[in-house]
Amino acid sequence: MHISQLPKGVPTKMLIGGEWVNAKDGAITEVIDPATTEVLAGVPLAGEAEAMDAVSAAYNAQPEWERRAPRDRSEILRRSYEHMLERSEEIARVIVLENGKSLADARGEVAYAAEFFRWYAEEAVRQTGIIQRAPSGSNQIMVLRQAIGVAVLVTPWNFPAAMATRKIAPALAAGCTVILKPATDTPLTALLIAKILVEAGVPAGVVNVLPSRGSSNIVSKMLHDLRVRKLSFTGSTPVGRTLLHEAADTVINSSMELGGNAPFLVFADADLDAAVAGAMIAKMRNGGEACTAANRFYVEAPVARAFSARFAAAMGALKMGPGLADGVELGPLINQEAQEKVEALVGDALDRGAHLLSRAEPWQGKGYFVQPAVLEDVDPTAQLLKEEIFGPVAAVTSFETEDEAISLANATEFGLISYLYTGDLAKGLRVAEALEAGMIGLNRGLVSDPAAPFGGVKQSGLGREGGQEGVLEYTEAKYIATSWS
Repeated sequence: MHISQLPKGVPTKMLIGGEWVNAKDGAITEVIDPATTEVLAGVPLAGEAEAMDAVSAAYNAQPEWERRAPRDRSEILRRSYEHMLERSEEIARVIVLENGKSLADARGEVAYAAEFFRWYAEEAVRQTGIIQRAPSGSNQIMVLRQAIGVAVLVTPWNFPAAMATRKIAPALAAGCTVILKPATDTPLTALLIAKILVEAGVPAGVVNVLPSRGSSNIVSKMLHDLRVRKLSFTGSTPVGRTLLHEAADTVINSSMELGGNAPFLVFADADLDAAVAGAMIAKMRNGGEACTAANRFYVEAPVARAFSARFAAAMGALKMGPGLADGVELGPLINQEAQEKVEALVGDALDRGAHLLSRAEPWQGKGYFVQPAVLEDVDPTAQLLKEEIFGPVAAVTSFETEDEAISLANATEFGLISYLYTGDLAKGLRVAEALEAGMIGLNRGLVSDPAAPFGGVKQSGLGREGGQEGVLEYTEAKYIATSWS
């Protein structure tokens, strides 16, 4: 697909201080349609000079934005929500073109992404502090919540709209200005959302967007500028560790939403039809390219074969193709590297004795397509059980006891989300409490909600996004001791 098929009016320049600009050195990157491998657009690549310009713009805009009445910030976020809904089909098409997901998936993402603007429009006017008398009676304790300052936001390619709004919305609600560095593969969606924010009334310098290659050079430059006070990163655990080291040099407040390797437990007393339906959502949302995607399916032995057969049939029935084509449920992966990684994981599992239950016919044409597959009897040493798959492949293994299921689920460095299905609520809550994860889907294949705290434990990250907790990540508590008696 060619650039002419992009919706008109999609920005292809970076946003700094309210101006749409090219890179000073003329550097650009080509945005590729993963369904066709053809070029969609050329987008400027920010370097260190542009990074410093963006920091200056955000820093200069910070005092006035923080002083704005909370209701003013709220109204701008509310208008941004309304504008996103009005242009939802345009945004969804851009997501499909640069990311590859199906149009149905993209429409769902736009609706989810817009909700962050609505939720934080409401939270912007509800930042409460406390006043209490000190236990000794000597003074009053006052605690204020103040904006933390300039925030650098780094987002991934798999949810180019939702990951941007999930960070921008609470930051703006708290009174922070932001510099967004979207993923190199999917900058167009972020730029379009920035345009919507500008049209909704966001002042110059409050939101800046810097497409660039990788997260190291310009992010490191910004993190070593003392005017920057916040880092919020969503991406892989290895990159997150590197950025935490960088942030430590200037003691920058950091939030990290990192990798996952989600287990999906099915007990023998579960409703198998509901469990399969939930598995399809947990595994195949966004084509499996999600940190919340279920990777490891552990099924109690008496129902393991029945579950696997139904699950394999559902996976095999998915219609694969370019995301904008009619009826397509599964598009390509993001790039050739992702395609080769998933194929290698499947090959490794088969070499170690896994049984391939189903696999659709290979895609006949261009694009980074991988056929959906279900494998059972996967060897515990297979990489398929150890890594984030980030693709339409599922590994099924059986278990005998509740304790074994919990042990298998927790046997990972990650702890973002776990899923479980059971007909016994007491068992479900008992197991949920024992699972080492920041989020639990109990008889549900989808947990993401702007009103709920999203985040993980262990190597899956620090802090929370969404809910009331999300806006607190962009504030500092200031304690004032005084007395009026």
